[in-house]
Amino acid sequence: MKNRKNVLKDSRERAEQKSRNKNPEVSVIMPVYNAAEHLRQCLDSVTGQTLRDIEIICVDDGSTDDSAAILKEYAARDSQIRVLTQENAGAGAARNRGLAVAGGEYLSILDSDDFFEPTMLEKACAKARESDAQLLVFRSDQYREDLGRLVQADWTLRIQDLPPYRPMDFRTFTGNVFKVFVGWAWDKLFLREFVEENHLRFQEIRTSNDMLFVFSAIVLAERIEILDEVLAHQRRNNPNSLSNTREQSWDCFHEALNALKAALTERNLYWQLEQDYINYALHFSLWHLNTITGPKKNELRAALKNKWFEEFGIKGKPKGYFYNQKEYAQYRKECLIP
Repeated sequence: MKNRKNVLKDSRERAEQKSRNKNPEVSVIMPVYNAAEHLRQCLDSVTGQTLRDIEIICVDDGSTDDSAAILKEYAARDSQIRVLTQENAGAGAARNRGLAVAGGEYLSILDSDDFFEPTMLEKACAKARESDAQLLVFRSDQYREDLGRLVQADWTLRIQDLPPYRPMDFRTFTGNVFKVFVGWAWDKLFLREFVEENHLRFQEIRTSNDMLFVFSAIVLAERIEILDEVLAHQRRNNPNSLSNTREQSWDCFHEALNALKAALTERNLYWQLEQDYINYALHFSLWHLNTITGPKKNELRAALKNKWFEEFGIKGKPKGYFYNQKEYAQYRKECLIP
């Protein structure tokens, strides 16, 4: 929950935004926590966007490195940048802080260790406006720090599971709704009015905090569009990133999946999406189990076997219920089912 000081700050920031002659086309929201090593490259890629009618809201989440100094330096020379500060509360809380003061027609939620094509926002906005999209998804690839080069990531946008006509909604997808796009926010553009009307916010947990926001947007949007072009570069194999320290928050995905199920149920959508949800829950559970390291791996295995597989609705479903038979086979092996 926000403290009173932050609420007052956010109200003042929003009032200042409304007092301007014109809201920007895009509000770029960027949580920043101890990102000094790569922050300049990220900021350069955002301040260098060909679309100039933007605001860049950087939320310093209690950084203890040089991130705050770098943000101050960039803000001093670029009036597009607004820097908010808060005690360390995680990326979800920082994103929500940015959402509370954003005034743009569209929202772009970026990570501070990634970098972007200079035409990303211009092309995304043009495509979204052309199709009156509430949600636009574009392609991304990965910058592998261990290899020192970009590598393709075609799996982030499964065009083969989409219909040939636009705009579209989740009911027209031919694949698992929760795997057609990835549940992260930075390769997407959101219509702010749509986000506000549906009260979409990020979960304030350490990891997997964007799943609820993104998947809720996907199933609620009546007009989804794609841009089949690589516009963002995700940094991978960064030892300091949250994705590489998941053992510190090994159970967050469990909270995220439960929150998603609750949100779908509340909006009377779970009955339509139950099979997709259960299949995704199995996929995401096994992905965490297969990729986590350290002593928490055994705790995770025990939690899945003894409680969570049943909680997610996986236990007791027949073989034919599952889309991926290799995942089903691993589930049976983990649960010692003959």
